[in-house]
Amino acid sequence: MTNTAPRVMLQTVDVSRRYGGFAALDGVNLSVAAGSIHGLIGPNGAGKSTLIDVLSGRADQWDGSVLMDGENVSRLSIQQRRSRGLARSFQRTSIFPNLGVRTQLELAARTSTVANLDTVIEQLSLAHLGDRLAADLSYGDQRRLDLALAMIGAPRVLLLDEPAAGLTRAESLALAGLLRDLARRLGITVLLVEHDMEVVFSICERITVLHLGKVLVEGRVDEVRRHPAVVEAYLGRSAR
Repeated sequence: MTNTAPRVMLQTVDVSRRYGGFAALDGVNLSVAAGSIHGLIGPNGAGKSTLIDVLSGRADQWDGSVLMDGENVSRLSIQQRRSRGLARSFQRTSIFPNLGVRTQLELAARTSTVANLDTVIEQLSLAHLGDRLAADLSYGDQRRLDLALAMIGAPRVLLLDEPAAGLTRAESLALAGLLRDLARRLGITVLLVEHDMEVVFSICERITVLHLGKVLVEGRVDEVRRHPAVVEAYLGRSAR
C-alpha cells in the first residue's frame, strides 16, 4: 500500500532574519500542504508577521529559502510572487475608504491576468454592496472586501495576517466558515496568522507555533493544543 505524501505548496528552509543582535526569525522551517489551511500562531513578538513579510517579498536582509510549489521564489519581488499566485492580506485592511466596493475591485482586476472579478464578488457576497463606499461598510464587511482584493487574480496561496482582528465573535466565526469553504471549493492554500484560537482550531488542519523566532511545535490541531510546551508558552491552562 503506497502512502503518498501531500504536495507541498509553500515551504521555508532555514529562514532567519536579524535586527542587529536580535533574531526575529532563527532557522524557521515550514511546510504547508497544497489546498490546506495551515495556522501560524505564537505570542506577540514570536516572529509571525516577520515570517509573512519574508514569504510575501516585503522583507529584506534575510537568509534561507522560500519555495512555492517547488520553485525557489526567494529573490522574486512582491509583484513577481503575486504573478506566481501568492497573495496576502494585512492586519490593517488595505481597502480604499473613499472608493466604492466594485470600483476598487475593478481597479485591482486591471493588473490581473486572470479574470475572476465577478466570481470573487459572488463568492464573498459583495454584490449588494457594490455601489457603497468602503468607509460606509461595517468592519466585518470591510474585512470581506479586503479578502476579496487578495483573491482577485485567483491566487493559489493566500497569506492572511490576522483577518479576524477587530471582529465580533459572530463575525469571526462567519469569516472562519467562509475561509474553510473557499479553500475547499477553490483549492486555495491558506497560511493563517490569527490570535483568535477558536478560529484557528475550527478551520486549520495543521498548526505551527513560533516562539522567540523559532518553531516550537508543528502538528495536527489536536496535538498542538495539548502540547505541554504550547500550553506553557502561549495557550494557558484553559487550552487543556
